[in-house]
Amino acid sequence: MRKVAIYGKGGIGKSTTTQNTVAGLAEMGNKVMVVGCDPKADSTRLLLGGLAQRTVLDTLREEGEDVELDDVRKKGFSNTWCTESGGPEPGVGCAGRGIITSINLLEQLGAYADSEALDYVFYDVLGDVVCGGFAMPIREGKAQEIYIVVSGEMMAMYAANNICKGIVKFAEAGGVRLGGLICNSRKVDNEEEMILALADKLGTQMIHFVPRENMVQRAEINRKTVIEFEPTHPQADEYRTLAKKINDNEMRVIPNPLEIEELEKLLIDYGIAA
Repeated sequence: MRKVAIYGKGGIGKSTTTQNTVAGLAEMGNKVMVVGCDPKADSTRLLLGGLAQRTVLDTLREEGEDVELDDVRKKGFSNTWCTESGGPEPGVGCAGRGIITSINLLEQLGAYADSEALDYVFYDVLGDVVCGGFAMPIREGKAQEIYIVVSGEMMAMYAANNICKGIVKFAEAGGVRLGGLICNSRKVDNEEEMILALADKLGTQMIHFVPRENMVQRAEINRKTVIEFEPTHPQADEYRTLAKKINDNEMRVIPNPLEIEELEKLLIDYGIAA
């Protein structure tokens, strides 16, 4: 079983990219479970056809300790398993601790027990936070293969570099490695070349460049992944290609994060910060 976590700046399209990629892997015949690690609980919405998934923390609040696996795990598109950690009540508690509680409960309930029945577990992790509970997937070896969703925008690249620093911090103890960058295009000038250069400096790869396409938003409005909503559309093939690249990927590295001056120089060299 491959344990994968998807990180990236908030708003970069991480959950959308994760769900569309998972749809591609499931379509290939892989058995996949998605664990949403965002208090917004939107990491499985497209796989479940918009069904509001009751989160692990909500279930615990309502039912106490008497929880069964079927209460917090639902079947989604192409037999994917979907679960959402959720978060604390607004203004109360730490959302990061919710991830710790949720993953521990899933383990206790046996969600990972029959690992031969799962080819992948995907953790969709909130924003670019690599401290506290949000670092749990990489800190405690829950995820060993990290992909960072990035674009040619300065703050997305800055966040990706920070996440790499987090990976380095936990690489020795937890065995976590970077599998590559996924460029979710924002149509920035020289974007593909810039992310290829960033990947090279980090010592990794840009595993795929996902072009910007309105079909993604249309599918989301209809509460589906592109692969389910419009399976013959070229964008569906982009996600299938990304899924295949991840499935075949054997490049997993400890990255070499850039100093801020290096990152700014890269942006200037490609004309973004000029």
